Amino acid sequence: MNQPLQKCDVVIAMGSHDLRVAAYAAQLVLDGWAPLLICSGGFGRLTSGIWQESEAARFAAAAVEKGLSQKKIIQETRSTNTGENLLFSKALCAEQNIPVRTALLVHKPYMERRLWAAALKIWPDLQAVISSPPIPIEEYHTEDISLEQVIHILAGDFQRILIYPEKGFAVPQPVPNEVMDAFDLLVLNDFTQHLV
Repeated sequence: MNQPLQKCDVVIAMGSHDLRVAAYAAQLVLDGWAPLLICSGGFGRLTSGIWQESEAARFAAAAVEKGLSQKKIIQETRSTNTGENLLFSKALCAEQNIPVRTALLVHKPYMERRLWAAALKIWPDLQAVISSPPIPIEEYHTEDISLEQVIHILAGDFQRILIYPEKGFAVPQPVPNEVMDAFDLLVLNDFTQHLV
């Protein structure tokens, strides 16, 4: 979404299988964009049954490895999806008397738009800035995450942008025809493993 960074009350890293998100979120705190990092995530669809530690614990460890003090990290370990990342992080801040009016919400690059739509629905009074590690989609795959897997996941996440407003999980947003055509082409070519 290319939103410019702004100083915020917290950085919230949305848990996933990609520890680069945690490293990027930690760097934002190290660079002074916020004083605190919330690592949010229990076990989601890509880590359940694979990781032994919660996404939040793995993210916190990656943040410490990046050089962030453990004192600047809070873990939210119950969430299983992006909506719960937001809902449970909001509740955790309230429980710990951490006033949060502004937040840098960090996720994978192809998750930015879905995160934005979920934040508007779930935490409407939050002034959110959406960000992600600056990795082009052509370079996003790794030894652990193949390009084919990235495309399957991307197709599933895009489908959720379409259907989650009806379920009350996100606000609706316009989708250009060429984006819909690209999604239809992916489905036609069997990139369907992560569709709902």
